[in-house]
Amino acid sequence: MKTGKLIVTSMLAGAGIAHAGPRASASYSGPTDTIDAGGARTTSANYTNDGSLGGIAGLSTVAVPAETAKSGYIGQLYEVVDLQLAATPATVNEGGTRQLTATQLLDDSSTLAVPAASVAWSVASGPLASVNVNGLATAGIVYQDTVATAQGSYAGLVRQLGVTVMNVSLDDYGSYAGDGLQDGWQNQYFSANPAGAGPLLDPDGDGQNNFFEWTAGLVPTDPLSRFLLEIAPVPGQPAQKNLVFSPRFNDRTYTVKSRTDLAPGSWSPTTVSAPSDNGTERTVTDTAATGAKKFYRVEISKP
Repeated sequence: MKTGKLIVTSMLAGAGIAHAGPRASASYSGPTDTIDAGGARTTSANYTNDGSLGGIAGLSTVAVPAETAKSGYIGQLYEVVDLQLAATPATVNEGGTRQLTATQLLDDSSTLAVPAASVAWSVASGPLASVNVNGLATAGIVYQDTVATAQGSYAGLVRQLGVTVMNVSLDDYGSYAGDGLQDGWQNQYFSANPAGAGPLLDPDGDGQNNFFEWTAGLVPTDPLSRFLLEIAPVPGQPAQKNLVFSPRFNDRTYTVKSRTDLAPGSWSPTTVSAPSDNGTERTVTDTAATGAKKFYRVEISKP
């Protein structure tokens, strides 16, 4: 069934009925006819004229709230063909809020804004904590950017809207929050065993704790995934040593340090040759490996 809506009402000062007298020429004759002030169809025995006062018909649009008015009609019949949900932008930071909106799409491609409070809102899936009665969506906490789905129901139509919850803090998710390790890394390896995700724990028993394995780019649940450092002689150079370590990655910084004993105290940076890389293995040379003994370690930093 069509529904009527009032689009435009125009009042013209001094409007009335215009009359035209009889007209004739060698080719035709026309009786008296009339045309109203707003423009309409007039006819004679020889022609039909669709008149217009001009300038009062067409489409008018408003951006906020989004609406299109079809002018030039005292009334218009239309049907609602769809319900459209939107969020601008279609993202929300974890723990933040985003306003959801709804519009009705009509069969002439125009739209009607629906008051947000008139829509029955709900969370269909994903990390939205809630959507209140006014269409304000509140995001939950995530460990990575995650799509959530909100749902709106109005006038018998139910539609859904995808909203991406953005991960803006790297260390705030659930039991992993605030422990110094990135939540995404912990969820990747410990989602089935969050109790083993602590930074000082060593769940694979390889002697390297989770914080070190995260920093070094290792797999914390695999005892064979370890950071290795080998000290090798340089042929023909007794005062030099090759330091071979792996794995190394481009997004980390490696600093070789050394000292001559293991008594309490600081380690000093070691002057080494330019690195030579072979896949994930790196070799540097200490050209001053003199003395009876020298100890080395590699410090790894991750941005």
